[in-house]
Amino acid sequence: MEKRVLLVDNYSQEKTYKEKIQLIRNALIKEDYLVDTETQVDAVIPKLQEFIYSVIVMDTSVFDTQGQSLLGLIRTHFPHIRCIILAKDPSIKQSVETLKTGAFDYVPITTGIDDVVLVVSRAFPSTSIHQRSAVDHSHEDSNDSQFGDIVGKSPEIQKVFRTIQKVANTDSTILITGESGTGKELIARAIHHHSYRNNAPMIVINCGAIPGELLESELFGHEKGAFTGAHRARIGRFEMADGGTLFLDEIGDMSPTLQVKLLRAIQEQRFERVGGMRSIQVNTRILSATNKDLRASVDARTFREDLFYRLNVIPIHVPALRNRKSDIPLLIQFFLKRVATRLQDEPKKITDEAINLLIQYDWPGNIRELENMMERLSVLVEGNKIEVGDLPEHIVDKPSVVMTDEQIFMDLDKGFNDAVEHHQRTFSTSLINKANWVKTKAAELLKLNRTTLVEKIKKLNIESPKDQELEEDMIQFPVR
Repeated sequence: MEKRVLLVDNYSQEKTYKEKIQLIRNALIKEDYLVDTETQVDAVIPKLQEFIYSVIVMDTSVFDTQGQSLLGLIRTHFPHIRCIILAKDPSIKQSVETLKTGAFDYVPITTGIDDVVLVVSRAFPSTSIHQRSAVDHSHEDSNDSQFGDIVGKSPEIQKVFRTIQKVANTDSTILITGESGTGKELIARAIHHHSYRNNAPMIVINCGAIPGELLESELFGHEKGAFTGAHRARIGRFEMADGGTLFLDEIGDMSPTLQVKLLRAIQEQRFERVGGMRSIQVNTRILSATNKDLRASVDARTFREDLFYRLNVIPIHVPALRNRKSDIPLLIQFFLKRVATRLQDEPKKITDEAINLLIQYDWPGNIRELENMMERLSVLVEGNKIEVGDLPEHIVDKPSVVMTDEQIFMDLDKGFNDAVEHHQRTFSTSLINKANWVKTKAAELLKLNRTTLVEKIKKLNIESPKDQELEEDMIQFPVR
């Protein structure tokens, strides 16, 4: 993620002042900050809604019109953003007023450029979405195919990445939809981790795994004696997530009665514990997820329409693995490396032929099924290579389908030449196997002469099964 700064400049006509602003901008860019400039004060708030900023540098010339109210608006609606005021004509009175309003720092325009850059660097909290521990999170920004523990370069998952970047640092409620095993909780964790709330906890509750009569107590807590067995007061998940994020998984399984109480709690950020009279105020962001069609549930009157629209402010749909098959090679390598790290071993390698079969499979269990399979193969396969024979029968026994060109070229780990060679090897191996490794028949199927076929096999490093060899044919086989 970029270190993004918004420089609000009302474009004073004074040449010296304009030059100073430009020098600050250039110095920030030199320090790898992404600097956007806005010259219209009324365009600042829309810009903050469109992009994710952690720091705004604002000159006092805007105070002549809307500047003071602008600072107040930013502090009210974007409390995570830190505002640095560049004072053209600094005064103690103005300094006190701006700092009271919530400015991070008040810096005279005569301050040296390096010192201004230092103030900006201090304004970025070490745990913000921009500055994360290199030990724990460096892999997140190493390439655009990985976002935390979410991996993929397909257009479908890249769209999800872009949405996370846009919405993470807002307080909007988000509804994450998708089949079981697609990684909805990973999406929720990425949103929380990249938000200004990441210092506070993300609390997870599975609404489908807790009986309806207990779910209200789990969400809102209870007072001592509220029901049989309530020997002491207990806080609920809403209170645990105060200042952070509450993730309501399988929200579609919640009873209609509890949906009413949840709607009120989300709208008012206020609730009472079970058996309690005192109203409790919280500041909790709500993320929810479901594998159900909530619109259909609304039509069937099993899910409240008003709650649906309150949760579905920003929808994120996580595609099924069968709809992003070009990501399967990346995911395979990611899971093999992760298992190897846990086992303190070298990652297993996997043949192209095995990968091709895994791409053909429809993965009803989605990412979770693929991850479990890679762990099983890493543990059970002897040696350092996973081959076709190591795969489960229900995958190997599927009819052989040659990997499509689109799937090959969407495997963005491969360059053009590697992708073409991969395609030639896969296609050739498939037809050679069909010919039972008989040279004449294989050459006819491939529409090559026998000499060219032999050269191709050597060049592409196609290995024959241990119990077969491609020898001179004594019998001519008809091509079918």
